[in-house]
Amino acid sequence: MTAPILAVPIGSWEQHGPHLPLDTDTRIAEALVTQISLTNPDVVRGPTIAVSSSGEHAGFPGTLSIGGSAVVEMLIELVRSADWATGVVIVNGHGGNVEYLEQARDRLKSEGHSILVWSPPLVDPHDSHAGYVETSVMLALDPHAVRLEEIRSAPAPHLADILPDLRVTGVKGVSPSGVLGDPRRADAELGRRLLSTWEKDLVESVAWWRSEQSRARDPES
Repeated sequence: MTAPILAVPIGSWEQHGPHLPLDTDTRIAEALVTQISLTNPDVVRGPTIAVSSSGEHAGFPGTLSIGGSAVVEMLIELVRSADWATGVVIVNGHGGNVEYLEQARDRLKSEGHSILVWSPPLVDPHDSHAGYVETSVMLALDPHAVRLEEIRSAPAPHLADILPDLRVTGVKGVSPSGVLGDPRRADAELGRRLLSTWEKDLVESVAWWRSEQSRARDPES
């Protein structure tokens, strides 16, 4: 029997404005892992990592964070323990994790582990948190979790322009509501299209990664 691939969703537990649940990122990552495990019988779903690096959301009630260094060490130990799998796919739903997941990936690859870290491609740099993108996806996944009466517009600067301020003041210093974008533009059909696009990208990324694995095992194939 061929060893399976382990797919692990990682999200966050952080504010998503007044209208979205704290586990928005986690729900999105879980939905994508569920889909890829249903369409690939050799992919098994691992446990969800629901609290990660969310320090930039400090100051908003409900936010929990373990910090970047803890995320790195946790992921390293998790992948090391999955030596029964042919490889590990980390499906990330939270942009604040990207830097730390890449650090963990690079260290694990240097140790000889096979790991893929995947995050949804950025849709709109002017809609980086709790705006129409995440709200649309949540309307597609669980419309009852979206508090429509609480939806408000918020500053929508380009992400690159506010990164320096985010590092100093966090999201609260840039947007008192915690929203960066315009969730009033949200639409469930758009959310379904985004999920379909992300699922396709994830499937293609895993297929490419597996082909690279095969070439590494058998360079002459």
